[in-house]
Amino acid sequence: MTSSSSSIDTDVTKPLLSSGTSSPIHSSPSRPASCRSRHSSQTSTSRHNTSPFPSLSSLRTRTTAAMTSFFILGLFTSTIGVVLPYLESYYSLTDTQVSTIFLAAPVGYILASSLTSLVHLRLGQRGIAVIGPLFQILFAAGAAAHPPFPLLLVAVACGNFGAGLLDASWCAWAAGRENANAVSGLLHGSYSAGAAVGPFVAGALLAGARPWYHWYYVLLAFSLLELLFLPLAFRHEDATRYRQDKNHYPNPSPESATLLAHARSLLTRPVIWASAAYLLTYAGTELAISDWIVVYMLRARHATPYLASMCSSSFWIGMAVGRFSLGPVTDRFGVRAAVVVYLLLGIASDLLFYAIDGSAAAVIIMAALGFWCGPLFPSAIVRLNASLPRELHVPAVAFVASVGQVGGAVLPFGLGVVAERWGIGVFQGVIFVQMAASLGIWMVFPSGVEGTDDDGCHDVVEPVLA
Repeated sequence: MTSSSSSIDTDVTKPLLSSGTSSPIHSSPSRPASCRSRHSSQTSTSRHNTSPFPSLSSLRTRTTAAMTSFFILGLFTSTIGVVLPYLESYYSLTDTQVSTIFLAAPVGYILASSLTSLVHLRLGQRGIAVIGPLFQILFAAGAAAHPPFPLLLVAVACGNFGAGLLDASWCAWAAGRENANAVSGLLHGSYSAGAAVGPFVAGALLAGARPWYHWYYVLLAFSLLELLFLPLAFRHEDATRYRQDKNHYPNPSPESATLLAHARSLLTRPVIWASAAYLLTYAGTELAISDWIVVYMLRARHATPYLASMCSSSFWIGMAVGRFSLGPVTDRFGVRAAVVVYLLLGIASDLLFYAIDGSAAAVIIMAALGFWCGPLFPSAIVRLNASLPRELHVPAVAFVASVGQVGGAVLPFGLGVVAERWGIGVFQGVIFVQMAASLGIWMVFPSGVEGTDDDGCHDVVEPVLA
């Protein structure tokens, strides 16, 4: 650890991108004595730690590494749709057969959700930083080898196991901080940036008459870089440090009874099921738009392929901008009220998309829809963590994120089935219903105490991007 941040940086409730200085943006005038003593002891301890690589072990570097990881996750996720037509041709598949690739993804995520806590307890965040990229490498290398289609589905599941570990871990890490909306916005904005760039790059590559699996050479290279950067940035965050930060695991090895108790505690909390239901509908909405907007524009609006693809890209670009820029706004006005406004504006954008026929206008409206959707996922994670004790953050985020992935697979698949029966014109109606359902679930979301630890302590907030 560095001489300035060895103990302070690793607390899951401290802000990301710490400058290592003692000048906070906000302070708590009525900070309890227990909080002051904890902070003082951390500061005292940090003065005695040294590291030959101070910059690499800083919180800023770890945040950059997590943002890079989310960018790569976006590249993987958004380009599945780009290669689908090529997969159909290469493997001689029908639409229904090739769409099973969407159902393979949640398998890996669900498995990751059941093991994320165990990996943290045994290996810490450093273990996540190694295992996650390794499974993404397995996916990219397997796809690049263009195996039989059933084996490709196995590779997809493996890749999403790694993605599930990384997604839940970095979400929980960011969302536990007092300026969590801003920091979570950086991570999810990086994901959206990758999702916006991926289709452009993959489309340009495959348009040059290259085979579909050449794109996975590119993803393999990105995953190898991730495997180098993430473990280096998180190299001090082992299992011992994780237990010390949580202050709930005094024993050197986790006991199955403890993990079982955590699982039971999660399943008895209404906030868990509310979060899962919300992310089930929202993630399904997000990916249904991404997966079907091009087909809708081509068939229903008779747009050119270029304009149709621009609608998809503009949605992700708008989402990236929204996630980067609306985090501080959400912090200022509160998560609950801000998300209600974002969802209402998103529904209004969907209605405007329905009312205006022009293809060029549709590109702008989809960017607006993506902008308002930007903070919806990270805000849910922030609100979930604010309602739970810190030792449940990682397993809770892993569970609800896996449910979101199920929604992101099942709902787009269901939209395809409905569209095959009644036509692609149902696209707008389905999106409207899903967004309205997300709003309804959010309105009945159980209340929690936001921005505090379990003991009521407000952590010192240091500047973001300081």
